[in-house]
Amino acid sequence: MKDETKKPDLVVFNEETQKYDAALKPYGTSASSPVIKPTNTATWTADGVRRVNKILKGKFDEVKKEYELLMEKFQYNDMLYNAKFGFEPIMGETYHLYNNKKEELFLSIIEPSQWDLEYKGSFRLNSDKMWEKVDFLSNKEA
Repeated sequence: MKDETKKPDLVVFNEETQKYDAALKPYGTSASSPVIKPTNTATWTADGVRRVNKILKGKFDEVKKEYELLMEKFQYNDMLYNAKFGFEPIMGETYHLYNNKKEELFLSIIEPSQWDLEYKGSFRLNSDKMWEKVDFLSNKEA
């Protein structure tokens, strides 16, 4: 038995609201409606991917550089806290790191120009008890 209330496919009738709502649809509902063509998004997508990759690479490079600087600070601090010294370093003062004849690192207040031991660098202790590398030789020339 055929359902008498069923409308033909060509008629747009909303069963829920019991109204004809072809004009309210966001798409064409008749054969004479304009053809819906999918837009080509390949260039938009490629441009978006290129831009996002450029931004992410820039941020990655920033993080990588920051990581490398942190690792350098860690290595200096590890080296200095394991070096030999017979005094309590004062915050804000510059100290010099040397290698002695036994190949041991030690910290001194004696400047590199005053003896000929292997000079490793100059460092200053900050208020966080973290050693910071200072360019001692260029400070003396200035």
